[in-house]
Amino acid sequence: MTNLTSRQLILFATLFSLVSVLGAWTFQSLGYQPCQLCYYQRYPHYAAVVIGALALAVGWPKLAWLGALAAATTSAIGFYHTGVERKWWPGPTSCTTGTDISGLSPQDLLDQINAAPLVRCDEIPWRLSDAIPWDVLDITMANLNALGSLLIVFVWLAAARRG
Repeated sequence: MTNLTSRQLILFATLFSLVSVLGAWTFQSLGYQPCQLCYYQRYPHYAAVVIGALALAVGWPKLAWLGALAAATTSAIGFYHTGVERKWWPGPTSCTTGTDISGLSPQDLLDQINAAPLVRCDEIPWRLSDAIPWDVLDITMANLNALGSLLIVFVWLAAARRG
């Protein structure tokens, strides 16, 4: 990475976010419906694409600092989502199980069921081990986003420092 220019690094980081979003849309088109946390992970990628395009268009590499912030944000959400999927900690009550229903009337319970999202954040819809023959790699889409985006933070930071 030492020979790459700020512009090249910004382009690479921007393309990472673009490919991440296109990948998410592809999985969605194949029937893997995103949960609330999946959508939250996409928003910083959208911002990173806009930031990168703007930085490249106007030639202002200092915008890469914002790109790093966007990548760090989606990575943090990805790590949080990983913990929710693995049941390491509770997720948002709007998309996970474990809500206390004691004391609810039948109508309140029915209203709560009807208001619940169809896709839960604490269930893993796809694992890398589903696509390859090795069961050792229990990696989910949230894991891939968390780790990949964390690496891209450093690409954005390198671009910002060179700019």
